[in-house]
Amino acid sequence: MTVPKVATVKKGGSRLYVDELTGERWPGVTTILNQLAKPGLRYWFAKMVAEEAIESFSTVLDLVGRQRHDDAIDFLKRAPGRRSGKAAETGTIVHELVERMNRGEEVSVHPDYQPYVDQYKGFLDLWQPEWIEVESTIVNDTLGYAGTTDGMAKIQNEIAVIDLKTGANVYGEVALQLNAYRNGQFILSANGDRRPLPSIEAAAVVHLRPDRCEVRPVRLGDDIQEVFAALVGVFRWEAELKNTVLGKAVDPDTGDE
Repeated sequence: MTVPKVATVKKGGSRLYVDELTGERWPGVTTILNQLAKPGLRYWFAKMVAEEAIESFSTVLDLVGRQRHDDAIDFLKRAPGRRSGKAAETGTIVHELVERMNRGEEVSVHPDYQPYVDQYKGFLDLWQPEWIEVESTIVNDTLGYAGTTDGMAKIQNEIAVIDLKTGANVYGEVALQLNAYRNGQFILSANGDRRPLPSIEAAAVVHLRPDRCEVRPVRLGDDIQEVFAALVGVFRWEAELKNTVLGKAVDPDTGDE
């Protein structure tokens, strides 16, 4: 059964959740987390370009040989986007499969994704999560943000907020994400209904790969939420405030701008 999602819009590169009943908008948790510096990405970008140059050497050589230098540069500089796009597509498909499984639906999949499904079935059999919410949008109206959690489930007598990761690594920033969800004020439905957030006692990442599925606990704490709140402030600076702080040059004789 398809469950309607809360509407989102893009504005200035930011994803905003929209309450279509009231018109209120909130930046997404992942958009806010983009304010964090990620120095490791610079290395990854350089590595992807270098690998593309080697793997597609004949293509680059042909472009350079025909004096199409700009095309060669454009081909190489787009390598990180092409490669991350493939990983993102896999992540999207796997997330959709997991959502359906969490709702108790049967899934049939392309053989490329069957290993993910098999590993996730093992997680469900071993941990026996009792799903309370699946793909629910959580809003904190006071701080001004919203985000969609992969799920909330009762596991080993605790209600945990859970995030699914399908990439090669899991990073500490997920604690900011899950603490933001835990500190939401209500759950928003696509029709505008608002309902209480369950009392969340724990958080975890389910790290799903084709060859394994691991559960990693994530610490919840006020100190972590303080960091996320600071990032909300940085987001507002970037999205709204920084373009309002400088006036035009002033004429020293008239005082006019």
